[in-house]
Amino acid sequence: MPDTKSRTKYIFVSGGVISGIGKGTTAASIAFLLKAARFKVTPIKFENYLNVDAGTINPIEHGDPFLCEDGTEADMDIGTYEKFLDEDMGKDNFVTAGQIYKTVIDRERRFEYQGEDVEAIPYITNEIIRRIDHLASKKGADIVIIELGGTAGEYQNVFYYEASRILALKKPGDVLHIHVSYVPTPPHLGAPKTKPTQLSVRTLNSLGIQPDFIITRSEKYLDQRRRDRLALFCSVQKEDIISSPDLQSVYEVPIVLNKQELDKKIMKKLGLPVRKPNLKEWKKLIERIKKPASAGSHKEVNIVIVGKYFGTGEYQLRDSYAALFDAIDHAAWNAGVDVKTHWIDAEKVESSVAVHEIIGTPDGIIVPIGWGVRGAEGMITAASIAREKKIPYLGLCYGMQLAVVSFARDVLRLKDADTTENNPKTAYPVIHLMPKQKVFMDKRAYGGTMRLGDWKARVKKGTIAHSIYGQDIVSERHRHRYEFNDKFKKEFEKNGMIISARSTDENLAEIIELPKSTHPFYFGIQGHPEYKSRPLNPHPIFLSFIDAVSKNKI
Repeated sequence: MPDTKSRTKYIFVSGGVISGIGKGTTAASIAFLLKAARFKVTPIKFENYLNVDAGTINPIEHGDPFLCEDGTEADMDIGTYEKFLDEDMGKDNFVTAGQIYKTVIDRERRFEYQGEDVEAIPYITNEIIRRIDHLASKKGADIVIIELGGTAGEYQNVFYYEASRILALKKPGDVLHIHVSYVPTPPHLGAPKTKPTQLSVRTLNSLGIQPDFIITRSEKYLDQRRRDRLALFCSVQKEDIISSPDLQSVYEVPIVLNKQELDKKIMKKLGLPVRKPNLKEWKKLIERIKKPASAGSHKEVNIVIVGKYFGTGEYQLRDSYAALFDAIDHAAWNAGVDVKTHWIDAEKVESSVAVHEIIGTPDGIIVPIGWGVRGAEGMITAASIAREKKIPYLGLCYGMQLAVVSFARDVLRLKDADTTENNPKTAYPVIHLMPKQKVFMDKRAYGGTMRLGDWKARVKKGTIAHSIYGQDIVSERHRHRYEFNDKFKKEFEKNGMIISARSTDENLAEIIELPKSTHPFYFGIQGHPEYKSRPLNPHPIFLSFIDAVSKNKI
């Protein structure tokens, strides 16, 4: 038997029956457990769509694009990896079908295949495997966790499954396949049904893949009878059927998998030394998460979020602002505060005469990321209400820009003030397009052309921002192309607005705030602190906002 201890191991994670069952959370949880057992682990996500990245996708269609430190606009699952592993991800951790096809076609155009007829197999599958191995080598990984986007049986992802099959042939003993599948419990029956998962595994078998583990997603823990049936019909050992029920928090998933010894079983199957993961701090986190819901003396606060990407038909989406909700949770758990969020469609605010009734009297207001004119007036109104009623306010990127517009209209009396994104002819362009960004816009070059990724800023001493960060130079992730117009700087500062941070490179306004003498907490930031928040390390801006909201509680 070959020695497998020193070679890189590969764990493919696929999904079955439906999308959105928590495949990304499962992959992140497995990576977390193995890292906690002192293995060097790195994850990679393969997406089905032909977009080169997630930056041009409507968040209502595919959720909140996650922004990485290196500027990569990725799938939400990349954010899940960061939160579970407490590590920065980047372009090598996120691959789309568009990237794969573009790379192969570009090589063909450069005659790099030396006249070969370029076919999907082996050239597409080789490129998939090359990217996996490149990541493993770059990170020095003991184990690579490979999440396959979509659901088994889709035509879009068939080459990912082919790559999985081929890699398993090339590296016997070093590759595992874990299938995460939905086991529904129809209300009219009252019992879980395993047939959908059986058919999903049969689809895998037709692709030449036999899963080593099946992780069942269901409302409750799967009973032994259903595990036995899945083992029988899917040719998987009974002990390798792992139950993953609905939980209060996704951060409980590693604990649930660990209790069923999934990590230990993976180590054994891959010929790795069996090590016990250190889950001490993670278990403390779970205790903090559950405490507010059970403690009688905790403080409950209400935060209104006025955004433009909540609605899809008759439904409302949390995923459109996933990173924001996570950042709020991280700070709330740390502070021992129970936060109730209320989602308000910005268009309803701008179209209603009873805007104060719609927003109500919350303990805090957040206006998050956004693009374009739709709903913008409603978000401006929310910024005005927060300022006038002394309600703690946090403006994130677009929310910062529209707070500037609100201040210009209400305080500076510049009634036509606006961002040139929404009104190119405004007489008072307090937010405008930078010249270099105008070049991109004129060329209709939208993808990957904004101010993206990590940007440093110098924070002004004596400001709220400086008290939050506790240092002079800070960095945040950016994803925007419109900026504060410094032609109006003196008027804003003369009337009480503070520009408390500026970029170190181009001296651009990064943070605006009102002094505590005039408002308990009115803070707007051009960057995106929500993308840097981690469950064990909440972002200080959200900690400060939650603190202000708690103090504002009536």
